[in-house]
Amino acid sequence: MKNFIESFKNVWKIEELKNRILVTLGLLLVYRFGAHVTLPGIDATQLSGLTGQTKDGIGSILDMFTGGAFSKASVFALGIMPYISASIVVQLMGIAIPYLQKLQKDGESGRKKLNQITRWLTIGITLLQGPGYIINLRQTIPQEAFLLGFDSFSFLFSSVLILTTGTVFAMWLGEKITDKGIGNGISLLIMVGILARLPQALIQEFTSRVTNNNGGPMILVLEIILWLLVIIACILLVMAVRKIPVQYARRTTTGDFEQDMIGGNRQWIPLKLNAAGVMPIIFAQAIMFIPAALAGISDSEMSQSIAGAFSNMFGLWYNLVFATLIIVFTFFYTAITVPTNKMADDLKRSGGFIPGVKPGVETADFLDKIMSLVTFPGSLFLALIAIFPAIVVSFNVQQSWAMFYGGTSLIIMVGVAIDTIQQINSYLLNKEYDGLMKSGKNRKAVA
Repeated sequence: MKNFIESFKNVWKIEELKNRILVTLGLLLVYRFGAHVTLPGIDATQLSGLTGQTKDGIGSILDMFTGGAFSKASVFALGIMPYISASIVVQLMGIAIPYLQKLQKDGESGRKKLNQITRWLTIGITLLQGPGYIINLRQTIPQEAFLLGFDSFSFLFSSVLILTTGTVFAMWLGEKITDKGIGNGISLLIMVGILARLPQALIQEFTSRVTNNNGGPMILVLEIILWLLVIIACILLVMAVRKIPVQYARRTTTGDFEQDMIGGNRQWIPLKLNAAGVMPIIFAQAIMFIPAALAGISDSEMSQSIAGAFSNMFGLWYNLVFATLIIVFTFFYTAITVPTNKMADDLKRSGGFIPGVKPGVETADFLDKIMSLVTFPGSLFLALIAIFPAIVVSFNVQQSWAMFYGGTSLIIMVGVAIDTIQQINSYLLNKEYDGLMKSGKNRKAVA
């Protein structure tokens, strides 16, 4: 602990890093403040119906990703999710559209154009989701809550405009954090929104276990220990890699000629256990909204049964389908984001090879086989973490607290925390300090 504190103090000795952290904290504070600003023309004291809608089930997921802004009818009610949706669409379209494929290969200039396309698509998605959110407000809160009247054009137009502006502003905050702060800005906004729900969820579980004498404090302690173990498991999932050894030909000069000597510089290719990250869960979660929406169109008994099954995110059938989709999407997303053919070509051009494997096609096939073998247990582990909240709920755990035992929220928190710590460590190492988990001594002083 002493060494960690010493290393933490070193963070504030680096002026650039200190300024970046302060900028990040300031912009995150602005985002959290905006989450509590209610849309003009709505009485914030009459939102109990909307709060009840987002208390349990799928509605709680939407509210979690927006940091509670969804249930508060905030100017940030749609949060950063339209931007995430736009990013996914652009990434998937890049597989089929040659123009987007060309931009992906054009380096920095192509990346800027893709970002611009993503921004415009974000605005389009928000303009479609905004009216839907306003209509949902009309169905969940009393008419008296609309101070200007729901049917007035000024209220509808201004609300959709403000929601769109709020999403664009949140997107701008995320980009500024990435450029001027520390860590990935968009991911940090999502993580902060998720963490904002943690104290309330823990208090509710404490009240249930201790105050209401539902198991007592010992059960609560065991739950926290289990939660920490799940976090450790998520860290292992995010950090785990399969190292493929690689050797490079070393050129030496002998007399008047050059000779290649095999067994020169030895390195390795890291193939991640979970190369797809949290994207399979996001894809699967989006698909899980469709059955309930389609079944809700019909009034038949079968449709209502399907709608009920897929509206209960803690139900058996919901989680079986959810886990299956996650496994499928993990293989799909890994296949499009880990280009084994390109890796093999780059390795061949740089004079590298995998011992015992011929360069070229055989190397690509070898990498593809290893990637498939690594992805299978990774997908099973990811699916297990995704449905783990449904497992702990069966042990009489509050749903709001159970959400932190797995799923998208926990993977995002762990992944973003690791990424941010790694960036801070890079600053410390560049300034000749050890990382956060090291001794914290100045390397110049040691030398």
